[in-house]
Amino acid sequence: MGDLNQFYFVLNNKNLVKGPILEIGSKDYGNTQDFRSLFPNFDYIGVDMEEGKGVDIIADFTDDLDNLKEKLSDRKFKTIFCFSVLEHCKYPFKMCDNISNILEKDGFIFIGVPFSWRIHGYPSDYWRFTSEGIKILFPNVDFEPYKSNIASRIKETRDISDEMFKIDIWKSKNKQYQRK
Repeated sequence: MGDLNQFYFVLNNKNLVKGPILEIGSKDYGNTQDFRSLFPNFDYIGVDMEEGKGVDIIADFTDDLDNLKEKLSDRKFKTIFCFSVLEHCKYPFKMCDNISNILEKDGFIFIGVPFSWRIHGYPSDYWRFTSEGIKILFPNVDFEPYKSNIASRIKETRDISDEMFKIDIWKSKNKQYQRK
């Protein structure tokens, strides 16, 4: 799925992407970002829980790992995109464990999750995540600072260890909020 900020993040980090690529939550809803078009020369598979444009394989990533591997022809992936999906997952620990199991040892996961965003369905909306929560969901992933970023504004990312949503208080016109 993905939003514009996630699209720009992938675009700015294309050099990290290697094939084969798996996109989890690939169904095009008409306003969905097209990550596939960024990598026309890579083996690219789109997975979602229901049929639709952009979906190559229908699968539930909270399913038993053996069933999931069978649907994916027991493949592993060098790059996995999972944007705006985890908040809709009833069992995020199971899903993240399955994602980790199909990621190549030297692969990359591009994850986008909301921290502060309106409630939105499909099938439901369960969670909001902090950067520390994501690290717990993926205990075997190395979140290297120069490769792990968070974003709160379009085209503006920060290191995952940085504070989220820092506000430049001293730029405020309101005197009570100005830096002293």
